Amino acid sequence: MLPSFLQKADVVSEASRETCVALSDCLNLFTKQEGVRNFKLEQEQEKNKILSEALETLATEHHELERSLVEGSPPVSILSEEEFYDALSGSESEGSLTCLEAVTAHSFEENEVPVSSGKHRMSEGKDCGGGDALSNGIKKHRTSLPSPMFSRNDFSIWSILRKCIGMELSKITMPVIFNEPLSFLQRLTEYMEHTYLIHKASSLSDPVERMQCVAAFAVSAVASQWERTGKPFNPLLGETYELVRDDLGFRLISEQVSHHPPISAFHAEGLNNDFIFHGSIYPKLKFWGKSVEAEPKGTITLELLDHNEAYTWTNPTCCVHNIIVGKLWIEQYGNVEIINHKTGDKCVLNFKPCGLFGKELHKVEGYIQDKSKKKLCALYGKWTECLYSVDPATFDAYKKNDKKNTEEKKNSKQTSSSEESDEMPVPDSESVFIIPGSVLLWRIAPRPPNSAQMYNFTSFAMVLNEVDKEMESVIPKTDCRLRPDIRAMENGEIDLASEEKKRLEEKQRAARKNRSKSEEDWKTRWFHQGPNPYSGAQDWIYSGSYWDRNYFNLPDIY
Repeated sequence: MLPSFLQKADVVSEASRETCVALSDCLNLFTKQEGVRNFKLEQEQEKNKILSEALETLATEHHELERSLVEGSPPVSILSEEEFYDALSGSESEGSLTCLEAVTAHSFEENEVPVSSGKHRMSEGKDCGGGDALSNGIKKHRTSLPSPMFSRNDFSIWSILRKCIGMELSKITMPVIFNEPLSFLQRLTEYMEHTYLIHKASSLSDPVERMQCVAAFAVSAVASQWERTGKPFNPLLGETYELVRDDLGFRLISEQVSHHPPISAFHAEGLNNDFIFHGSIYPKLKFWGKSVEAEPKGTITLELLDHNEAYTWTNPTCCVHNIIVGKLWIEQYGNVEIINHKTGDKCVLNFKPCGLFGKELHKVEGYIQDKSKKKLCALYGKWTECLYSVDPATFDAYKKNDKKNTEEKKNSKQTSSSEESDEMPVPDSESVFIIPGSVLLWRIAPRPPNSAQMYNFTSFAMVLNEVDKEMESVIPKTDCRLRPDIRAMENGEIDLASEEKKRLEEKQRAARKNRSKSEEDWKTRWFHQGPNPYSGAQDWIYSGSYWDRNYFNLPDIY
């Protein structure tokens, strides 16, 4: 029998061995777990690398295509005529834009057989909301769409981009789920939502007060873009849209006048012959990794006929953030210079970028000055909310004090990171601080209660696509109310909308190919190219005669 101390030594030795085995198992398990984590990390890194390469490829090919359009020669990587996709390109895949669109070609002439027999009368089937006539003769417009929007939560832009690596921009087609049921021509018409500001300007005798109203109108024109992250449909070449609003005192006609570059022209006039409002928009798009920037090239012109005055300006830049991942959000930034070509007065407005802490989010401010650059009035507010005017000395004193307070807050804050985030910042205050002595120029109308379920449409936007049998018998067949893909989406028929969109794309490619073979040039119907009569910039001018309702030899684009 072994001595007791040897027995104890054996017990200790056995325990040590068991401990070593346990430690070894733990180490092996930790090593395996660490290997799994490293593998997952490598996968994420590879995914990020693929995404970065995809975005770089998209941006490079967009630049190449853009340069080729300027130089007049085809890009090296462009597809053949048979393969070219008109309707959507990578540069147009953002939610808004704002903003913001490329266009597609027109189709066969009237006497040719359409590609599909899927066309039907738009006023049949679901109620398109033509409205009822009130006792005073003004039409009562609809307050809702036929069907609420579909959720986009189950769709990922990344899932689309990763399948398009190495493809030309023209081959990338975004699903219809990312659209809203309006054409870009209809989206442009939303400039007219606050037409009462033009009527008010026309009624004023003081040129500074008129400029205040014009500035408020220019700011209000972009207000409807707030939270509108759905992408309007790209207009087909030759597509038109008209809107007559007796209650607001205007009528408007617009036409898609160019395919490359995509240009939309519009012309509105007061029913009492008090104003003319016209312009052409060419949305120039840029990729910035996680965001898309839309710069709306083109001149906007407002003529106040009773005062023989003309004002011109360009819209601010619109940026849609988080196009890859995260919640989409929109900001407007840049300087807008409104010029009164009769008096020489100017209004210079600064649409502020949001800034690091979101303090400047949605803010707009500036001055009205005479031709000697003397400040006559200060303007401030938010393009999503309101605009005020105040004495410039009072405004400068407020700004000086506000800057001092901001610096004190900044010094007291401890920032954990200096890296700029693309997430939507939360501003210090949702509303505008009203400086004593200010005068309200414009305040946005509240959106309808069902707006969130209706693509965040305003009440004005809700009626843009309504049509009834009486209207359908009057408007030309090129009016975008008659587009079957937009109508199907409005009615909640997403699959049909996607099929019709594809059919229109194929039809327009065939039409352009036929024109190319016959060396036939496209001719616009209602607008012609020429210099802006006030700024001298290249513009599209209304040719007249649309309201004569003589619509012969119109192209069959739908």
